[in-house]
Amino acid sequence: MNPPLPGTSAPVITPVQVPDPAATPLGFGVGARVTAAVMTEDYARVLVGILSRLDETGLVREVGDVSTYVGGHETHLQRYLVDLAEDLARTEHHASLSVTFSRGCPGEVVCERPDGAGPRRTEVPAPRRTGRYASAEWALYPLADQVAADGTAPDHMRDIYAAIDHARDLGTFRGSSHFVTRLEGDIGEVIATAVAGWLLVGRGVQHVTSHLTLSLNSPSHDVRELGRPERPAQPGRPERPEQPGQDTQPVSTGESR
Repeated sequence: MNPPLPGTSAPVITPVQVPDPAATPLGFGVGARVTAAVMTEDYARVLVGILSRLDETGLVREVGDVSTYVGGHETHLQRYLVDLAEDLARTEHHASLSVTFSRGCPGEVVCERPDGAGPRRTEVPAPRRTGRYASAEWALYPLADQVAADGTAPDHMRDIYAAIDHARDLGTFRGSSHFVTRLEGDIGEVIATAVAGWLLVGRGVQHVTSHLTLSLNSPSHDVRELGRPERPAQPGRPERPEQPGQDTQPVSTGESR
């Protein structure tokens, strides 16, 4: 750059403000892909009825023929998954729920920063007890590839063991098996365990994924009810899902929200 001419001042250069993609959950790619299955002949009616009553406040939903995408704030996402799993359990049919969590995926985050996006630090939402039992298999994947800003080197197993220790503290840890950690307990606490591990690792790692598969009302389960706590009322939402034989109001399963 040439020096300014006599009697003039140097031009003022204003740095370009790059938006922080971690400031919003959707900007950071926070979400999950969800697949629910109910072992009953009229599974389609049961699932449509349950999905039509779920509270989707603060979330976006896109239905697919393999799985459904749900994106938004981590607290809203946990609420949605717990409500869904509880309603599946209260059909009294054997059901399963498969969830793939992701946050900070480079393919989702639009970021012009040379040092990448995030990590995104979020408070861990408290569990909501449902009074229903679930067994689950859980896997956590911190996809850290770079040294953190404070000089901490990536160590996947360190982060995974810390998340497992947190599961022990919550009382849902039951053991390890091939490629997964076994969780058992109240539906709300099992899901909260997976969400907490996902968020705690995400405080130091941009891209974190996690897999959670729940089994509900399995014939091999010795217990289904754990003592039903009072559920917070939600406007326009029945206290219990409709049981087989009751009428439901179907909704389009191909819409996006």
